[in-house]
Amino acid sequence: MRARRVTTLAAVLGAIAVAGVSAGMPAAASASTDQISIIQDSSTLLEDPLGTLARFRALGASMVRVIVVWAQIAPDWKARKPPREFDGADPAAYPEAKWAPYDEIVKIAAADGIALDFTLSGGAPRWAEGPGIPPAALDNQFWAWRPSAPAFGQFAHAVAERYSGSYVPPGQSAPLPRVSFWAIWNEPNFGEDLGPQAVAGSTVATGPMMYRSLVSQAWNALQATGHGGDTILIGEFAPFGLSARGTRKRPGGLPGGFGQTKPLRFLRTLYCVDSGYRRLRGSPARAVGCPATAVASRAFRRNNPGLFDATGLADHPYPHNQPPTIEASRDPDIATFPRLPDLEYVLDRVQQVYGSNARLPIYSTEYGYITAPPGHAPAWVTPATAAYYLNWAEYLSWEQPRIASTMQYLLYDPRPLPKFRGSGGFASGLLFSDGRQKPSYAAYRLPLYLPVVSGRRVRAFEVWGCVRPARYAILDTGQAQVAEIQFAPRGSADYSTVQTVVVADAANCYFDVRLRFPSSGNVRLAYTYPTGALPLAGTTVYSRTVAIALR
Repeated sequence: MRARRVTTLAAVLGAIAVAGVSAGMPAAASASTDQISIIQDSSTLLEDPLGTLARFRALGASMVRVIVVWAQIAPDWKARKPPREFDGADPAAYPEAKWAPYDEIVKIAAADGIALDFTLSGGAPRWAEGPGIPPAALDNQFWAWRPSAPAFGQFAHAVAERYSGSYVPPGQSAPLPRVSFWAIWNEPNFGEDLGPQAVAGSTVATGPMMYRSLVSQAWNALQATGHGGDTILIGEFAPFGLSARGTRKRPGGLPGGFGQTKPLRFLRTLYCVDSGYRRLRGSPARAVGCPATAVASRAFRRNNPGLFDATGLADHPYPHNQPPTIEASRDPDIATFPRLPDLEYVLDRVQQVYGSNARLPIYSTEYGYITAPPGHAPAWVTPATAAYYLNWAEYLSWEQPRIASTMQYLLYDPRPLPKFRGSGGFASGLLFSDGRQKPSYAAYRLPLYLPVVSGRRVRAFEVWGCVRPARYAILDTGQAQVAEIQFAPRGSADYSTVQTVVVADAANCYFDVRLRFPSSGNVRLAYTYPTGALPLAGTTVYSRTVAIALR
């Protein structure tokens, strides 16, 4: 990770006064690494790769997360047996039509300079699932029940070979572009994605055991296909979970087959340690697929390189639709945004048990706020509040060097469904389902956050933000980009520029300065897309406004 490098015109030209407001010097940097800006809307992307990637590019997202669903590419995914003589490791063994949307995505993204995060995941084809599939999971393209780890490893090999940068599909003359960022499975602690999570009245965790095998197989496949030096993430955890022993009314207990295992509990079992960070032994170890003896345990790290040599651990730290500093639950085993330090602690402890001092970065790879409207649930937030929380969370991520990415899920709200009372359910998009922009659209494109918004007139306020579209403007034009911090007195719509900021590095959109303001009023960020290849050339866009109060 390169150090953040953003300069202000004040630093370049000396402090200047604009419209009678003192131009501040840059605030001391409190973070030391660049954040990757990830966005995801898989269904929209697969339906319209060209238009969706163009929108992502205009917003300035540096990476697009794509969940590569095994069952959507596998041949005869509803069949009980794979096709005769099927070689699951060979990309040519899969129908070319199934690859087509992903091929188009990688080609467009490569041409536009957009990085891709390919998350290799279920659902699993029926022929690769284990026995006893419950009716709810039967023939469901997005669920996986006891999936075969070797078969998944073959699928991972096929995907990795196809997008190795040297694979030429049948009938084509040029190789497909390379993908260099990978994640292994989506939400393996959620039973719909990987079931069953627990058996024997939820006294024996099976999800971690299955995931350990899936990681091992996918890791080997990526190494074998020339991706050993790529970014490879494990985890991709859902942030919540339930636990309860079986009862007469609920014999399966919780999480049972389809519930969520608490992520920190899942993580400890994945690494074969108990709640006291002691290595599991004997029958408790055998029950969850762990080494049962001290001798066997000494080989655990060597036998599981994916758990110890991965680039980082991914989490989906939704905070119960609360501010990013507040967690309503006191459960110590969840991994919401306010609890990311707990996740870091547990991750470090399980590594240390096996003599590893690795401090794996944490990647936020799914995050957002469900809004009302379009829904009506009281726990959801207004669109304006969602915009505020998104900027707040990104600022807090930027402050913490160990958090390697910031994330937005989704672009569009899902289409309305009657059972969700006029909403598509997970309405965390930047756009309503009809295409209208939410306040979070502007907030994502030009993040702006002031940690303190009231004080004395002599106070210098920290003004933090990001000129996200500058990334592609720099790539297109080869020129540094300029944005304006603007101020309007309370009750006035007459904004004036109080300071300009220059973004000179396509990999780093952030600025952090301190400014004094003459009165109470509103602060915003303005950016004009440059002339050149960008479709929005000459268009000026604005951040959300932040009100400040002086006394």
